[in-house]
Amino acid sequence: MKVTRGGITAPKGFLANGMAAGIKRSGKADLGLIVSQVPAVTAAVFTKNSIKAAPLLVSMEHVRSGKGRAVLVNSGNANCYTGAFGLKCAQESAELIADLLQVKSTDVLVASTGIIGKRLPYNKIADAVPALVKGLSNKGGLKFARAIMTTDLKLKEIAVQVHIGGKAVTIGACAKGSGMIEPDMATMLGFITTDAAISLKMIRRALSKAVDHSFNSITVDGCMSTNDMVTIHANALAANPAITQQGLDFQKFYKALEFVCVNLAKKIVLDGEGATKFLTIHARGAANPVQAKKIAKAIANSALVKTAAFGSNPNWGRVGAAVGSLGIKGINEDAMNISFSPFNKKEIAITVKLNLGKAEATVYTCDFSYEYVRINGEYS
Repeated sequence: MKVTRGGITAPKGFLANGMAAGIKRSGKADLGLIVSQVPAVTAAVFTKNSIKAAPLLVSMEHVRSGKGRAVLVNSGNANCYTGAFGLKCAQESAELIADLLQVKSTDVLVASTGIIGKRLPYNKIADAVPALVKGLSNKGGLKFARAIMTTDLKLKEIAVQVHIGGKAVTIGACAKGSGMIEPDMATMLGFITTDAAISLKMIRRALSKAVDHSFNSITVDGCMSTNDMVTIHANALAANPAITQQGLDFQKFYKALEFVCVNLAKKIVLDGEGATKFLTIHARGAANPVQAKKIAKAIANSALVKTAAFGSNPNWGRVGAAVGSLGIKGINEDAMNISFSPFNKKEIAITVKLNLGKAEATVYTCDFSYEYVRINGEYS
């Protein structure tokens, strides 16, 4: 496997574009589109928040067929808590793109990110969409990545290539997210493209597992969003032998996909609002994987642990208290070993070893700084 360039348009047959439609008051790019030139096997995962934004409701319905051609994304407005009006906007946005591309509306997924509770200026999207489609390009990945940013300070994209069945298979991706980040999922959007030939069953399995080990293993502030989703489109243009079952080819594809997802997930944490430190939390010796992740998340979401990291203060008592707050039977002073890497570095590792079993989990997070409070206090 090798890292390559091009982001979401690195795989064969994918086009993208991004532009300013006037949704953001800043005038920055706020509307993006990804298109596969041929039908693609499509899968997605969504936030577990019981309050889901209108575009997610539409996309959840459309992705059921397992087929897709495009994803339309706007930033600057979440189109959430907007009732029937918001739902109509999301549906009509998909229909607009479908008409211009001459595909079914169910072949189009939609996503939004930004401020919750404000009406989406749909007319601005409708006016901009023709130019957005006209400007589609196989070099448009960077424009798309810029268009989906909100409080992000840095672009987040990657592409890798791996050989499967003698054919070069490429996976490209980009994501946005820097705050309101909590597993299941985080306040983030992630879009993955690949020219691999793979069945719907196997791509769903690969995406679910990769997301669990990446986007569902990060947290910035423990706040779950209403708009999160990760999509993947596979158009088979690499012409590799179709991956339809477990085996070496599937493992190669999965490892490349997991690498892409973990890379983007770490970039989201590193770009956390006001973040000055990157924390890796290891929980080892747990009774089972679920318990291990629960322990790691408790440490990662502790405001006291995160502020200690900001102050370069290796206060192990705060880590022990976070684990103890879970009330897990068998955890006590004698059954827990806590260790740190140097706390004065930008990257910190915290490891907790228990004697409950052999399971382990890793969660990534960042510190809480003065800047985090300022950003979220002013965000509106």
